[in-house]
Amino acid sequence: MIQFLNSQGILADVRVGDKKSLLMQMAAQAARITGIHERLVLDAVMQREKLGSTGVGKGVAIPHARLKNCPRVVGLFAQLHQPVAFDALDGQPVDLAFMLLSPEGAGADHLQALAAISRLLHDGTMADRLRGATSADAILALLTQENFAIAA
Repeated sequence: MIQFLNSQGILADVRVGDKKSLLMQMAAQAARITGIHERLVLDAVMQREKLGSTGVGKGVAIPHARLKNCPRVVGLFAQLHQPVAFDALDGQPVDLAFMLLSPEGAGADHLQALAAISRLLHDGTMADRLRGATSADAILALLTQENFAIAA
């Protein structure tokens, strides 16, 4: 069972034109979930992007940040209608994004969650299923399948 992702964190068929718009939409939803102002979320994620793109390849991005007032590890997943340029490591546009937000002190938990998300999204079968899902409920069902589930 995924411990840091719920139905509020699933964004299906997201229609954005660029990386910043995607991150802004995800930050707005993260604000609703965490109670942290969306600007603080966006600023933290953009600061991390300045260190190097979180576009990890194969159409996948894992934007992430640690936030001072984050109550717990929180995940959001976005399935994009059309891929967007993301400065990914392989130069390919991104159509699957998993945002991970953690409390400042969640060192090991944050890294373990990132590793689990990376393994999950680099599974070609899972990525294909997520791309083909037609609703937020279908995406959540895929992400919470016992065979593929991740936990913090």
